[in-house]
Parts: sequence; C-alpha cells; structure tokens
Amino acid sequence: MQIETVFSCPLGHKCEEARDGKIHRCAWLIELQGRNPNTGEEKPEKGCAMKWIPVLLVETAGAARGTSAAVESFRNEMVAGQQETAKALSSAWQATSSAGQIGHR
Repeated sequence: MQIETVFSCPLGHKCEEARDGKIHRCAWLIELQGRNPNTGEEKPEKGCAMKWIPVLLVETAGAARGTSAAVESFRNEMVAGQQETAKALSSAWQATSSAGQIGHR
C-alpha cells in the first residue's frame, strides 16, 4: 500500500480558487518556465514563491560556479599572455642594450 503525500499551504490558504464569481489567487503564486534536465523538454510549472526559493538558490549557485570557472580561465589566459609579452619585451630590451654596448666600444 502506497501512502499519498499531500502538500498544503503552511499559511492555511489555497493558491487559487474560484469563489463569489471571482478567481482568488495568492500573491505568491508564480509560474516558472523550466527545462527538464533529463529530457530537455520545456515545462511551465505553477507554485508558491516560497517553494521555489530553494530551487532558485541551487540554480543561482550553479550559475555562479560556472561564471567563476570562466573568470578563472580568462585570468589564466591573461597571465600567460602577459608572461609572453614580458619575455618578448625583456628579450628586445636585452638585444637593444647589447647592440648599444657593442656600438659604443
């Protein structure tokens, strides 16, 4: 026998209900467009903003990690480029200095 899990509002309200000829909707009810990571299918889903906070925090952390890795990679490329430039300038300076010393003798 499987027990069904029923989620309810901790504030004791319904997210959306028709009453008195009007639709009463919670201000925290939002719809997010998401992509199923397994199938790639886009799927809209409605839910309480409070329910989405942990999901969005995890997504934000993942995006921040990706950005961090990209910045680190860019930094490494810039450092390598600066080292090559410094070597080239050093070699050119030494060559110029050596040529200048030879010419003064």
